[in-house]
Amino acid sequence: MRFHHVSTDEVYGSLSLESADSFNENSKYAPRNPYSASKAASDLLVKAYVNTYNVRATISNCGNNFGPNQHPEKLIPKTILSALSGKTIPVYGDGKQVRDWVFAEDHCMALDLILKKGRLGETYLVSSKIEFNNLELVEKILDMLSAERSLIRFVKDRPGHDVRYSMNPEKIETELGWKPGFPFEEALKVTVDHYRMNLSRYLGKRMTIT
Repeated sequence: MRFHHVSTDEVYGSLSLESADSFNENSKYAPRNPYSASKAASDLLVKAYVNTYNVRATISNCGNNFGPNQHPEKLIPKTILSALSGKTIPVYGDGKQVRDWVFAEDHCMALDLILKKGRLGETYLVSSKIEFNNLELVEKILDMLSAERSLIRFVKDRPGHDVRYSMNPEKIETELGWKPGFPFEEALKVTVDHYRMNLSRYLGKRMTIT
């Protein structure tokens, strides 16, 4: 049996906005909310099975995924769909929280490489090294759609909202030869075009703040 566990950058906690640091495979786990704590626990459970029962497993931790067909409650599709339908766009707090973004197709290529070539028992961080704060990203999408920035509505921040995620993908790049294949602007345009062309498909779905 070959098992791969897909996890998140959130298990490593939060970096300060002033920091130039990035997480790597040796970073200590420091989850700060129930979701990330559950993901950290699942990572450790996989590692325990590898150590105890020699399970043929690997782990990857990735940044924020985006791309066509993502659930409309997520930030990028929510922003696109709200802008296209003239609805306000909720942004948590001051919108300065920084996220590490990776296009879904690039992430899938990384997972395929890990399954085929990854060393058993190892962890690989998947990152395109593309970082934007939430407000910058929302404004970028609005500009791409020629929509008004007045649609942005700042709302109460999420409890335990981490400030910044950033990951160093050097290990997967050097060991497995992975590189993101889609420039961010191109990937974002593909994503925007998908929701624009399928607007009626998503309009009937309830969009809530996430």
